[in-house]
Order: sequence, then C-alpha cells, then structure tokens
Amino acid sequence: MLLELVEKARSEAKTVSEEFQAYDGLQTIKARAEIVPKYSGTKISIIEWSAEPIGRGSNILSREIDRNLAECAMRVDLEHRIVSIETESDDLAQFHKRGTAAMGQDWRTILDFSIEISGNLDWRQLDGKVARIAGSRRSWTVHIERLDEGEEQAGFVVYLTANEALSSDLATAPGNHAYSPSLGRDLTPALRQPVDRIISHAETIRSKLAGPLSDNYSEYAKDIADAGQHLLGLIDDLSDLEAVEAENFTTAPDRIDLAEVAQRACGILGARAKEKQITLVPPVEGESQMAIAEFRRVLQILLNLVGNAIRYSPQNSQVWVRTDAGEGYASVTVADQGHGLDEEQQKKVFEKFERLGRSGDSGSGLGLYISRRIACAMNGDLIVESAPGQGARFTLKVPDAALYT
Repeated sequence: MLLELVEKARSEAKTVSEEFQAYDGLQTIKARAEIVPKYSGTKISIIEWSAEPIGRGSNILSREIDRNLAECAMRVDLEHRIVSIETESDDLAQFHKRGTAAMGQDWRTILDFSIEISGNLDWRQLDGKVARIAGSRRSWTVHIERLDEGEEQAGFVVYLTANEALSSDLATAPGNHAYSPSLGRDLTPALRQPVDRIISHAETIRSKLAGPLSDNYSEYAKDIADAGQHLLGLIDDLSDLEAVEAENFTTAPDRIDLAEVAQRACGILGARAKEKQITLVPPVEGESQMAIAEFRRVLQILLNLVGNAIRYSPQNSQVWVRTDAGEGYASVTVADQGHGLDEEQQKKVFEKFERLGRSGDSGSGLGLYISRRIACAMNGDLIVESAPGQGARFTLKVPDAALYT
C-alpha cells in the first residue's frame, strides 16, 4: 500500500495522506501515512498510529460485542493470577465471592472446563471455550483479551458471557427429568468453537501473518472467513429463535439508559459504517432516556437495527439513532436514507425468515422477527415507519422508567 501512495504522490506532485492497517502477528496497527514528494526524494511519515491486541483472529467487531455482553470481567497477570474481578450478575454472586477470596491465585482453577488445565496451557486454547461455574445453572463462554503496555505485556482481561438468559425456571436444569438437548443451550457452544477456529485461521491466512501468500489465495481466505461469519450469525439466530419462542422466555428488566445503549451500538458498528462510507449519527453526548428493559437485549436489538440500516443504505448517506419518550414508553429510533419499504413490505418485515425478496446479502430473515419477540417480552414493541424512496424508521418502545419512580 505504501508503494501505491508513493507513486500517487509522485505522479500528482502533491502530499498524500491516508489511513491504513497492518498486522505484526500480535497486534493490529492503525496509522496514517503521509507522503511528501521532494526533488531529492520522497519523505514518508507514519503518524497518529495506535496498536490493538489481535486476540481472537482480527475480528475486532466480535471482541467489542464480547466486552459489552459480558456479565463478568477479570483482570489477570501474565501468570494468570487474579488481580481484580467485577460482576453485577446475581447469578455470579458465589463466583465473585470465590474469586475475591482467590486473589493472587490462578483464575482457571475456579471455572470448570471440559479440558484438563495445566500450567503451560496457552491462553489461546481457552479463548472461546465453554465453562461451568459453581452456583450458576448457566454455561459461560470465556473470551480472553491480551493487554499490552508499551513494550511489555501487562496481562489479560477474561470476559465471561452467558450462553442462556437468566431464568428462575428449574425445568431446564441438567439432572431434571424433563431436561432434553437444546440448540441454544447445548449445541450452539459446541458449534461456535470450531467455526470460531475456522474464522481465526482464515483471518490469519488472509492477513498473511503466517507468511507470504499470493493475492488469489488471500482472497480465498477472505471468502472462507466471510462464510464462517455468515454461519456463525445463522447459528446465533437459530439459538435466539429457539429461546424467544420458548413458553418460559423472559427477560431481566432493569433501569437502563437507552441513549447509553444506543451510543454503545453505534460505537461497535462505527467501523462497518465507515467502510461503507455511511455517516452514523448516535444520540448526542449527555443525552439520557431512562427506561425499564434488559440492557443486553436492547443492545442486541439495536445492533440488528443499526446493522440493517448500514447494510441497506447507499454510500454517502446517513443513519440516525435518536431517543424519545411519550405515553408511558421510552423509545429509540434508527432511521436511514435507504430505498424504504412499501405498505405490503412493512406488513411482512417482522415475519419469520422474511427477507423481502433479497438474496445474497448473508441475512437469515430472523433478526427483526427475534427483535420484535424480545421487545414484546420486555412489555414493549418494535414498529416501522417507511415509504418507498424515503428510507425507513424502526422504533423500539419499552416502558418508561418514570412510571416506576
């Protein structure tokens, strides 16, 4: 890429400045290259650079979602000894107490992994693994992020993400006579691990971290990684579909700030919008709209709505996210400048497996159906307003926190 910038600067006889990314096998390097053509040669400056640990492959979006959905975060040192542990989940109260008492000890000893843990086990072998925690009926996926401070590695942050919603229903607990295999509870974690591994290896090949590779093979690896992401999304959608259609499906309502959740969703998807040259406009800084809903589920819905808006909007357009309140409801609206929906499409858009005739866009046709089911479970709703050629406005409504004060 630098060679192309140098040639461009020389041919146009002017300074050229562009952002780029590179990988050194451990980190994603983001920087800006400034090329200044001179009579005696060419000056190349690398400015505004930053480094971010690669973690699980180079899937930055997945890591950001892991952070936001995690119900527990542990800071550990290079020897895997617990430095701090944070959680607000009632389901992890015993675990937090046990972790606090185990400060300075190996964090891997207080989780029940399905594999044998040894002192020399590489942390990458635990990243993405499923574990059981004493005191919790749910299974948990472990995500590990490496931390770096200057030239020396500082340790790791271990995130724990639940694979099922928190419920008081004991009927689905292992050991109960009514227990039966479930896609969401049992198969999804087992399917995610090999698919995650495929994506990670494909990304490593695509970015040529393992060594030089022809551009054709690099493109093949990108296709494999994209297909893996599509499969992963389908697995998650089918798991969510099973969950939201269960008779005992419930959410965990709490006081949340819709503006904060919307800002998080926009932050997670900001890079994707930039790639498509779409301006993503989140709620203004300082804006607040309190509501009664489950933070994790509202984030899930907004990621779907904002992701759809980015996917179906034209380049150089805008996507807005705004909060509001009225008639006992707090709301958050995602508006785009896409092609819009006619009346017939608006009636069908929330139906299961409905893709409105689109093909080849990697969608499953389940996102909006699942999102609306979740909204209704939170005593709210998800509606759409649109017209052909005028974009679409999807609005999530949940109970206003002011009603409970």
